[in-house]
Amino acid sequence: MSIITFSDREFQRISDIMYQAAGLSFNDSKKSLIQSRLAPRIQRIGLASFGDYIALLEDESQATEFQMAVDMLTTNETYFFREPKHYDLLEQELTARKSRATLAIWSAASSFGDEAYSTAMLLSDMQVQGRVGPDWSILATDISHRVLLSAKEAIYPEDRLRAVSPERLRRYCLRGEGESEGQVLIQDKIRQRVQFGRLNLCQPIDGIGPFDVIFLRNVLIYFDIPTKIAVVDRVLAALKPGGLFFLGTAEGRVNCQTPLQTVQPGAFRKPA
Repeated sequence: MSIITFSDREFQRISDIMYQAAGLSFNDSKKSLIQSRLAPRIQRIGLASFGDYIALLEDESQATEFQMAVDMLTTNETYFFREPKHYDLLEQELTARKSRATLAIWSAASSFGDEAYSTAMLLSDMQVQGRVGPDWSILATDISHRVLLSAKEAIYPEDRLRAVSPERLRRYCLRGEGESEGQVLIQDKIRQRVQFGRLNLCQPIDGIGPFDVIFLRNVLIYFDIPTKIAVVDRVLAALKPGGLFFLGTAEGRVNCQTPLQTVQPGAFRKPA
């Protein structure tokens, strides 16, 4: 079976659709990526060309297929306790707070849930130790319906938990046996502390927050500069004054309208 190719015009139309609907930015260097990711899907569903697939993406009744395309064009590589210095800082900050008041945390680009469940493990430990009160919650949102469904199932390959301590593995995880060997299930006592929801960061954000801590790590790479700025300001509007804001360490600092104080690489504070 021959590989389906597309024209520059078709590439531009797909790019426009993804930018307008999801804020995803693809320049000419991404042509081969889009072709390699979408061509097998086009053949699998029995379409003859990229033009036919574009028509499908433009059909509002085909929202499921549009979501599938978003999933295929974004990379969701993640693992538990990624960038551990961020979790160390969060633990230090919450300990220094010396408060058992309500604590709300938002994982704003939660992907498969690794970040949200890692945070829940940390807060559960701190609650047992009396360093935070019992009234804490984590909201985890993502644009991808597929990854959210996976996150709610909370089943992961063992390698994704390579940075989880043996003690936490015992307390919060169940190892698979037989056909499930090599997989890990997150226990209910952690799963029930995380609420998942679908959210497009490129659209108005209403009805959530305010939050004491927000993670927005390793998602801005998909956006152009104006979109990055708009997304960060939109997200920071939900952060309490004095709250912590985390970006991916490699992302540097995004120019935004909201004032921020640098705490450490990838970690910022919204001035009180």
